Amino acid sequence: MALLKDEVQNEVRERFKKLTGPVRLVNFTQKIECHHCEETRRLIEEIASLSSKINSQVYNFALDKERAQQYKIDKIPAVVVEAEKDYGIRFFGIPGGYEFNSFISAIYDVSRK
Repeated sequence: MALLKDEVQNEVRERFKKLTGPVRLVNFTQKIECHHCEETRRLIEEIASLSSKINSQVYNFALDKERAQQYKIDKIPAVVVEAEKDYGIRFFGIPGGYEFNSFISAIYDVSRK
C-alpha cells in the first residue's frame, strides 16, 4: 500500500521531471527498537520509484557501523540525500509532514548541482 496519495505522487513525479543528475537516497535503519524505521524505508523506496534518476540504498545502522560513521549518522531513521558529492544533507526521522517539501526540494537541488 502506497504511503503517498496518487495526487501527491503525480505532483512529485512532475517536479522530478526537472531533475538533471542522479540522486542517491541513503537510508539507515534497523528492524528492532526503531519506531519509524519501516515507514521511512517505505517512503524512501516510494519516492525513488517516481524517477529513474533517483536510487535508494538501505543500510542497517547496527551492522553497517563503518558506513554510518562515514556519513556521520548517530541516530535512526536517517536519510542522506547526495549526488556524486555528499553535500551534508541529512534528514532524521520520517521526512514527512512539514519536512516533506524540504525533502523533495533537497532532492531537486542536489540533482542540479
